[in-house]
Amino acid sequence: MLNCARWNRFLDEHPAILRVWNHPITEFLKSQWFFYVLAIFIVIARFAPNFARDGGLIKGEYSIGYGAVAWIFLQSGLSMKTSRLMANMTNWRAHLTILVLSFLVTSSIVYGICCGIKAANDKNIDDWVLIGLLMTAACPTTVASNVLMTTEAGGNDLLCVCEVFIGNLLGAFITPALSQLYTDRAPFEYGNPANGNSIGSLYGRVMKQVGLSVFVPLTVGQIAQNMLPKPTKIYLDFLKKYKLKIGSYMLLLIMFSSFSTAFYQRSFTSVPHATIIFVCFFNLGIYLFFTLISYAMARPFFIPILFNEVPDESSSKFYTTMYKIFRPFYYNKRDTVCILFCGPAKTAALGVSLITSQYGDNKSHLGKLLLPLVLYQSIQVLTASLLVLPLRKWCADEQPDITPIESTDKKAIEQYMLSSSRGSSDIEKNDCIDENAA
Repeated sequence: MLNCARWNRFLDEHPAILRVWNHPITEFLKSQWFFYVLAIFIVIARFAPNFARDGGLIKGEYSIGYGAVAWIFLQSGLSMKTSRLMANMTNWRAHLTILVLSFLVTSSIVYGICCGIKAANDKNIDDWVLIGLLMTAACPTTVASNVLMTTEAGGNDLLCVCEVFIGNLLGAFITPALSQLYTDRAPFEYGNPANGNSIGSLYGRVMKQVGLSVFVPLTVGQIAQNMLPKPTKIYLDFLKKYKLKIGSYMLLLIMFSSFSTAFYQRSFTSVPHATIIFVCFFNLGIYLFFTLISYAMARPFFIPILFNEVPDESSSKFYTTMYKIFRPFYYNKRDTVCILFCGPAKTAALGVSLITSQYGDNKSHLGKLLLPLVLYQSIQVLTASLLVLPLRKWCADEQPDITPIESTDKKAIEQYMLSSSRGSSDIEKNDCIDENAA
């Protein structure tokens, strides 16, 4: 605080420097601090991978894999009203849309593309990297970054938290099943991860990860919010006053640990440079493509055309029934933002466990398998960060009013459910969402 005060006085005494400091270009450069710090962490991971890797000096799989993720969801639990969280848990249509996107759409498209690449028989593309692409596409949505990006963009972060919990819980069963489906026969039978010893322990590890890093801190945050509303509000106001973005800090640590593990496994040196370049551009293109598909599924253009009028007494029974079934699948903007960040995203926090558990003790190709996942996580975070500002402007007309954290308003819940069921752009009022919450 003292240094900040001195800096402000220095700027006041030097107006020329102040103009440069407040220049739009300077403001933009300052806003990109996340990427600067990430670059520093990647360099550290390259030269000291043993520090934050899984099983390393600080036991990254626990201190970061559990601790950092748990802090993100503790923040979410402290800032999200329980009644609104429960309302989003019952939004089965959004859950269904995101699960179909996250597991079926993404994995089937990547499988088709990988089959084409395999048929081309390009020696510059490592066969086990293709298996890694399939494993990445079959993983559930990411645990941390989508919650953070949805919150920053003004989307429905409560729905996002629900998707993280549901998606990663089901991922323990769906991801191994998809892996078996895609590698059971040619052309990828060489990468079949079937191993009874490893699959048996997979579910326990994932349940432990989701329970301790997502469910427990979220529950603790909810209990603290309802039983200790004033201290909770003081804490959140403190974060907001000093612009402390806990979610961003924890996400940096998660990516630091992922890169450390990848460098330790020699993921970037075990394959040709052409393969790494291919994976980078492939991941970028496929992420943007999945984002477009997510938008098309979140707001199908034909639904408002077919169901442009709310049914009344003069409407036919068939139209009324079809309206109730299909119109809610045209989501409002805040729910759409959540779908855009959850649908294409893939978890590295659980993805590493899912991949290593499936292959058991046969880890000779583990570095190649993890390469697409680690690079995809980095690219999705960087790309999603660039989408935050335009999406925030797009859904600005649906942002809720900020009210004290201890207030509860049943009408707000009813209005939200009405807005979601109609897929309308009604503004949701009387909600408490803190931009620092992840």
